[in-house]
Amino acid sequence: MATPRLFLGIDIGGSSVKLGVVSATGQVCAQRAAQLVVDQGRDVGMESIFGEAERCLTDAGVGVGDLRGIGVAAPGTMDLAAGVILQPFNLPGWEDLPLKQLTQQRLRTPTVLVNDANAAAFGEFWVGAGREYRSLMLWTLGTGIGGGIVLDGEILVGAHGHAGECGHMVIQCDGGPRSEFGIHGSVELFAGARALVRRTQEALEAGRESVLHRQHGEATLTPVAISAAAEQGDALAIELILETARYLAVSTVNVMHIVNPEIILFGGAMTFGQACSQIGRLFLEEVRSQVRGMAFPVPASSTRIEFASLGNDAGFIGAAGCALRASQSGPLS
Repeated sequence: MATPRLFLGIDIGGSSVKLGVVSATGQVCAQRAAQLVVDQGRDVGMESIFGEAERCLTDAGVGVGDLRGIGVAAPGTMDLAAGVILQPFNLPGWEDLPLKQLTQQRLRTPTVLVNDANAAAFGEFWVGAGREYRSLMLWTLGTGIGGGIVLDGEILVGAHGHAGECGHMVIQCDGGPRSEFGIHGSVELFAGARALVRRTQEALEAGRESVLHRQHGEATLTPVAISAAAEQGDALAIELILETARYLAVSTVNVMHIVNPEIILFGGAMTFGQACSQIGRLFLEEVRSQVRGMAFPVPASSTRIEFASLGNDAGFIGAAGCALRASQSGPLS
């Protein structure tokens, strides 16, 4: 029996790496997750990633020779053609890293490099919540906010490989939250996890009543705790999560009016339990309601707004899908 076409997806985050062996139909044959070794230098960090890759192949019962390609997803600004990470903000010391070349040499397999949020968007487009559509935009909500856009089946990359960075869209020019990178007033600074915690702390310090006063000090105040308080009916927690939804709705309308995708998806760690929780449903319905009130009538009524479906697997699945797509365009170099 012929060996199925297999691809390895590697999703490098700020603190962890996720890997999976994926078939040409999007089936995950094996997957692994591990802490990313950052503080011992990038050579040690890369070697730990390659070790996890080899163990993932062993889990799948295949070898490097069975792979048709590898897709590596990573954060930050990058030169995609050269396969180099230029400025990964959450990976200090990994600047100007020739990630594509290192992976090809170490694992002896043709490799493509892709932005992490773009990989997640492509994963959702390929086999996730966007698989019935030709265009989508994915919000990745976490400590920061990322974005990825797929139009007519292709990732929107841009002239400098920097398209789709919707989390850095400026939504308040004057008087907005300050950014260490100079992008003041961006949606990430209003609606990311750190922003939600900051706004909660400000409300508590201003004397707002909440169960969070009794349950959590500053060190343990997290989006998970705020979401749990909202599920318990805490008025302040609910207010702050719905406020987050409104900030994201403003940004979603901006995306809709520029690229007009068929579906907008929300994924990442800070989606408040998604559709399985009451606060997740309230969050998504608030986004939808605000969008309907701000967007042009046709996109407002026609654009689907849903939760993503692949969870934390979207990045490595999408990276493998990008390797598959590249192989379909011709032999990977």
